[in-house]
Amino acid sequence: MNGRSSVPAPDSSAPRPPKSQIGAQVWVRKNLFGNWFDTLLTLLSLWLIYQIVSVIFSWAIIDAVVGEGPKVCEGAKGACWAFIQEMWELFIVGLYPFEERYRPYTAFLILVLLCAATFVARVRRWPPFYLLWALAPFAVFFLIRGGTALNLPLVDTSLWGGLMLTLVLAVVSLGLGFPLGILLALGRRSRMPVLRGLCVAYIELVRGVPLITVLFLSSVMLPLFLPAGIDIDKILRALIGITLFAAAYLAEVVRGGLQGLPSGQEDAAKALGMNSWQTMVFIILPQVLRMVIPPLVSTFIGLLKDTSLVSIIGLLDLLGMAAATTANPDWLGRLVEAYVFVAVIYWVFCYSMSRYSLFLERKYKTGH
Repeated sequence: MNGRSSVPAPDSSAPRPPKSQIGAQVWVRKNLFGNWFDTLLTLLSLWLIYQIVSVIFSWAIIDAVVGEGPKVCEGAKGACWAFIQEMWELFIVGLYPFEERYRPYTAFLILVLLCAATFVARVRRWPPFYLLWALAPFAVFFLIRGGTALNLPLVDTSLWGGLMLTLVLAVVSLGLGFPLGILLALGRRSRMPVLRGLCVAYIELVRGVPLITVLFLSSVMLPLFLPAGIDIDKILRALIGITLFAAAYLAEVVRGGLQGLPSGQEDAAKALGMNSWQTMVFIILPQVLRMVIPPLVSTFIGLLKDTSLVSIIGLLDLLGMAAATTANPDWLGRLVEAYVFVAVIYWVFCYSMSRYSLFLERKYKTGH
C-alpha cells in the first residue's frame, strides 16, 4: 500500500445530461411557468415587485434632492439626501470631538486590516496573528477612550455614539464573550457536579431572559451593589451585560459542537499519550469550532443587531443616533432617510459576515 486513497476518481467519460434538461431557461420554465397556476403566481409577483421597486426608485433617486442645508429639501417629493450629506459623520462617530476623530477612524482601520488579513492563509498561519485578534478589542477601546497612559486626551464616553459605539460594543463583547462561552461549554460538560451545576444555572438563567433585561440589570441594578463612591461607566456596564449575555449563547453553540464530535477523537488522543488539556486544545476544539461556524456567525450577526437595544438605557448607538439627528429642528421629518441609511449600514456588515461564513463553510466542508 502506498498510503493513497483507494477511492476511484470520477469518470470523466460518463454521459452528461442533454442541454435541453439543464440551464437557466429550463429552471425558469420548470419552476416559474410549469403550469397555469405557477404562471399566474409568477406574473402577479413580477407585477408587485415592479410596483414596489418603481416607487422606491422614484423616491430614492428620481425625485431625491441632494445639496447643502435644509432649504434645498423644501417641497421635495422624494428623499432628502442632503440630510445624510450633512449628518453622516454623526452617524459614524456621534458627538466625538472633531479634532480627535482620527482615533475612531484609526481603530476602524485596524479592524478592517485584521479582517482583510484573515483572508490570507499565510497570515493566518502566523502564530502571533491570533494574539493580535485577542488584543484588538482592548486596543480599540483604549484608543478611542484615550488617557494619560497613551498620551492621548481622555474623551468622555458620553460623547461616544453612532456606528463607532455599535462596533465597540459588538467587537469588545464578542472578543470577551467568546472565550468565556468556550469555558462555560466545557464547564457544562465537566464531571465535577458543582462546576457543572453552576455553568448550567448561569447559561439557562441568562438565556431565559431577553437582552433588554440584562441591560437594565447591568445599568440600574449593578450600581446598587457597589460601595459608596464607586461608579462604573455606563458604556462599561453595557459591555459587561452584553458580554455575559453573548457568552451564554455562544456556550450553547460550542456545546452543540462538542456533542456532535465522535467520542473516538478523544479516545485516539488519549491513546497517543495526550492529557485532557492537550486533547481539548489541539484535537477537540479545532474540530468543534470548524463544525459550528454557521451558528457562530449567526450568533455574531444577531448580537451586532441587538446592540441597538442600548438606546433604551440612554446610549446613542447607530440606531439611537438616527432618532437624535432627526430631532434637530432643521431636519424634522427626515426619519425615513435616517432609517434607510442605518439599514444600509447594518446590511453591509451583516451580509459581509454571512458571505464570509459561507466561504468558511465551503472551505472547511462543515457539512461533512
